[in-house]
Amino acid sequence: MSKTEHPLQALNDFLPPNTFLPVAAYLQQYKVHLTIARERKSILGDYRNAHNNRNHRISVNGNLNKFSFLITLLHELAHLLTFEKYGNRVQSHGREWKTIFGQLLAQFIKSKVFPADIEQELLATLHNPGASSCAEESLMRTLRNYDAKAEGQMLVEEVPPHALFKMKDGRIFKKGERLRKRYRCEEVGTKKVYLFSPVFEVELI
Repeated sequence: MSKTEHPLQALNDFLPPNTFLPVAAYLQQYKVHLTIARERKSILGDYRNAHNNRNHRISVNGNLNKFSFLITLLHELAHLLTFEKYGNRVQSHGREWKTIFGQLLAQFIKSKVFPADIEQELLATLHNPGASSCAEESLMRTLRNYDAKAEGQMLVEEVPPHALFKMKDGRIFKKGERLRKRYRCEEVGTKKVYLFSPVFEVELI
């Protein structure tokens, strides 16, 4: 099984201090079916709207640090609240969603639940939150400071030029030059070229 259903109280273990009650209030009010998922490579969280007598469904990766978990959960709650207000009449990450996500972030920033460095990054995004809950590179760098440190793990931008690094799926790449926002890297063996985000986490070889 890749996912685990959690009793609501167990959610407290995944959240920063003093955030469980306001988060739980949203989940209970909107009858959210919450799933804590194992690490997924492509997404941090997911929202499915209520339909056919099924509740709203939200999943969040359980391997995230507590601050990343909260931000991702608020991202998905913003989708829920946007659906409740507008249905399917607006874009997934359009102006309406950005407004609601910003309001949710502001609520928790006001409660001083984030460390000063994360709070500063979030304040900078309030007027135009990213479509990915942790999309802004500067925010991702800051949130990473609160991850459990794994030996050899680093961001692509920290890998020395022309050095080799490995992805979690075992593929090996050679770091190349930076092209605007991403790094041009060549897969060893296939010679195929891929573009990597500077804040993508890899293992140095």
